[in-house]
Amino acid sequence: MARPSRQNLSHASATSLRGFGGRSPQPPSLASAALRRAAAVLLLAAAVALPCAVLYRAAVETTKLIHVPRVHRPLLPAPPLPPVQVSEDDGDLDPFPTGDLDSEDLRLELVLQEASMDNKTIILTTLNAAWASPGSVIDLFIDSFRRGVGTSSLLRHLVIVAFDLKAYEQCVKIHPYCFALPTKDVDFSQEKRFQTTGYLEMMWKRLDFLRLVLEKGYSFVFSDADIMWFRNPFPLFYSDGDFQIACDHYVGNATDLRNIANGGFNYVKSNDQSIEFYKFWYSSRFRYPGYHDQDVFNFIKHDPYTTDIGLTIKFLSTTYFGGVCEPSRDLNKVCTMHANCCIGLQSKIHDLRIMMEDWSSYMSMPPSLKQFRPLSWRVPQNCRSKSTFPCVVWSWRKRNLSRGKGQLFAFGLDQDIRSPIVVLQRSAFLARAPPPIRAVNTVFGNGPFYGDDSYLCQPLQDQQ
Repeated sequence: MARPSRQNLSHASATSLRGFGGRSPQPPSLASAALRRAAAVLLLAAAVALPCAVLYRAAVETTKLIHVPRVHRPLLPAPPLPPVQVSEDDGDLDPFPTGDLDSEDLRLELVLQEASMDNKTIILTTLNAAWASPGSVIDLFIDSFRRGVGTSSLLRHLVIVAFDLKAYEQCVKIHPYCFALPTKDVDFSQEKRFQTTGYLEMMWKRLDFLRLVLEKGYSFVFSDADIMWFRNPFPLFYSDGDFQIACDHYVGNATDLRNIANGGFNYVKSNDQSIEFYKFWYSSRFRYPGYHDQDVFNFIKHDPYTTDIGLTIKFLSTTYFGGVCEPSRDLNKVCTMHANCCIGLQSKIHDLRIMMEDWSSYMSMPPSLKQFRPLSWRVPQNCRSKSTFPCVVWSWRKRNLSRGKGQLFAFGLDQDIRSPIVVLQRSAFLARAPPPIRAVNTVFGNGPFYGDDSYLCQPLQDQQ
């Protein structure tokens, strides 16, 4: 059989047909040309989109979250105060803002976030109108940060908690981080003298607020506003202490429960132990009516429950954290100085200004003189008159004693008592007295006196 020729097996192309003089094919219609162009565009888009989708999916699946460090931002302007309510019974009282509790909690959370350090630690102080007026305690407090060594940067972590409207209004004028702590039907705007009913209410309100801060996960340094900050305290805190507190009297050992604690300065870590302790502390006010938080702490520090919850307590040495009760003698080491053992706002302001003058004199000295000719504090001046002194009223009976009932003795904490005395009022000291050199059993006062309690005393002849 004859094989067909290659030409017969091949399809004739348009070019070949033209070359051989055949007829040209008919041109395509406009519709078919448009359809072909659209198909080409779709194919091109698919060719581009498919690789992009694959690359995006791979990038999303393999990318790790990147931690962006928190950048501190200036605090936004304080929100407008909520509506105020004025008591109809006493129109002279300053109204205090009242608002929704959820809103209050949110405001607290926001100000804590803004002021906190990277490890969620903040510095707190409280303020009422009496301490907020220009030139008063709060101005001295803030000024000490600015003049201290390594303390000016700590101001951005300070939150001032205002107990009344006037204090809040003054706070926002001088500091970016302020929080109004409303207290219904209680006027905290006036000066609260030590151990008065208003003073006790204010102290317990403060303690409950600090518990709330701990529950929100924030550790804090709490400082009374009548404490001057001269150096950064954080390097001096113990790494293993859950609760660290300053002292009116320091016996030389940070774990010795005989130390006389002062609740005006403490560093507390937020953990289960500290939160439970603050709840226990606050509830203990019912066991010890008439005592403020500092007194009650000096009672419950001996309670087995404090040990059972695993709380580690450390007492801060007065070498670094001093006060009028027991001054820090070395200005090369002093960190804070407290106007404790001091009765009356004007007396505090006077002696705090003397402290600041002494610190300025110290800072102006050449380094060589600071080491070999250290200055000493010129306080107390107005904070303690020459004739008054801290003492302990003690009895053989462990119960409340009114004047003239039972056998009473008075021990001086820092001096002998050689004559009858007058007990003026309960003082910041509260503990077992050191072994007395001399005591007297002629004690005058209004009573009742509490066994093993401490008071501010004065010789009887100075009253006559």
